[in-house]
Amino acid sequence: MNVGDIMSDALVYPFNNIKALVIFIILGIIAAIIGGSALFALMGSVSTQGGFNFALGGVSLAGFIVFILLLFLIEGYALDIIKFGIEKRADGPGIDFGRQIGNAIKLIIVNIVYYIVPSIIVFILGIFLRDWILTIISLILFLVFALAHFMAKCRLAKSDSLGESLAIGEAIGDISRVGLGKLLATVIVIIIMAALILFIVGIISNFNNIIGSILLGIVVVYIIFFYNRAIGLLYSEI
Repeated sequence: MNVGDIMSDALVYPFNNIKALVIFIILGIIAAIIGGSALFALMGSVSTQGGFNFALGGVSLAGFIVFILLLFLIEGYALDIIKFGIEKRADGPGIDFGRQIGNAIKLIIVNIVYYIVPSIIVFILGIFLRDWILTIISLILFLVFALAHFMAKCRLAKSDSLGESLAIGEAIGDISRVGLGKLLATVIVIIIMAALILFIVGIISNFNNIIGSILLGIVVVYIIFFYNRAIGLLYSEI
């Protein structure tokens, strides 16, 4: 698939899966409500006299745990959208709490590794190199690892394997297998289209804040579907 085919498929994919889109929106709303309630409970548990209400504190803790689990579920669900894109399936993923939450935890580890490794390398190089040389090398290094991170995320979505996604050499190799130009073009187009959609919503918000806020919530979910579908389709060429 060329970049145009990937974008045209990814743009209509959320509309072809309204049920999945609604589920995702509901999960986001529930997470926001529970997270907000947990925060208010935490604030209420601390009295102005410096005391602590353990009942409200317990409610707050339980709320934060549920909030985090829902966020993990949403992240795991997004990984399944990538997986369906890799498999070029037109339908939307179902909800699998255990596996999707587990994959989201794996994704956090992947995120940490792919941004800590270049940071460590840059830190070590900084001991020996001049500032301008270090700056150039740092930019190249972080770009390579950022693109490899895209590939690692796809590798995790495809295999459910933390080991596969943490194979940094293989992930970097996937960049060339997909095509550096194609990968960069896809990422740039995704950023431009997402920014354009958010810009339009921002204009609408100037006329009506309530409608704008509702649209923003829907649009953010739409962009998540669109972005992850596009990345999955891109990786499907490997």
